[in-house]
Amino acid sequence: MTIPTFPSERTAVVTGAGGPAGIGRATARTLLEQGWHVALVDVNADGLATVEAELREAGHSGLLSVATDITDEESVAAAFARIDAELPPVAGLVNLAGIACPVPLHECDVPQFERVMAVNVTGSFLMLRAAAERMIPAGVGRIVNTASITAFDGGGTFSKGVYATAKAAVIGMCHGGARELGPYGITVNVLAPGPVDTEIMGGKLTDERKESMSAGIPLGRVGQPSEIAATIAFLLSEGGGYVNGATIQVDGGKHMH
Repeated sequence: MTIPTFPSERTAVVTGAGGPAGIGRATARTLLEQGWHVALVDVNADGLATVEAELREAGHSGLLSVATDITDEESVAAAFARIDAELPPVAGLVNLAGIACPVPLHECDVPQFERVMAVNVTGSFLMLRAAAERMIPAGVGRIVNTASITAFDGGGTFSKGVYATAKAAVIGMCHGGARELGPYGITVNVLAPGPVDTEIMGGKLTDERKESMSAGIPLGRVGQPSEIAATIAFLLSEGGGYVNGATIQVDGGKHMH
């Protein structure tokens, strides 16, 4: 089998791009700088507008904001229809959208459990399926899903067992996708970040909270969104084409196994 090559004009779809975490914003900027067109996807239309305005003000073009509920099959189909019509072919997907859960497993009610699974797992599945449908005929594609080291250690001070359950499922999805889509020239990998300086864990991190979260991390600090974005950009690059089915920990050495 020959090594698949990207089309010269190509699009990466980035979910969670309008959320407070900042990783989607950083990832979109990095990919734009590396020649990708980028579709910004999020349920938060106001957040998307803010991110798009920031990127355009920084001189970037070739992007599109698409307000989307990734847990809804029809919403995902409509989003990809717009992307197909307005941007070059989809060759990359970055599933960053997710919600955390501070409730222990034994205290969680079913609606809350199902919501966490819907956003983190079902949403990633629906986006993967739609992207794969477009990548298979082209014979090339890159898909990156987002898990967490919580999937390995069962949870921390904020995100507990429900979140760990969802993120462990994302890793299983990565393995299945890598095996089943690999023959079509499509890689599927998953990131497992450790603590990152974002607002996903219940608000903006104070210096005191950063110091507390840094305990047990050999590098002695939390990560930055730009560091996550750089890892994603590598996995979407042509140079990352032989990385498939991998779980890449970006956690400063917090969890080693």
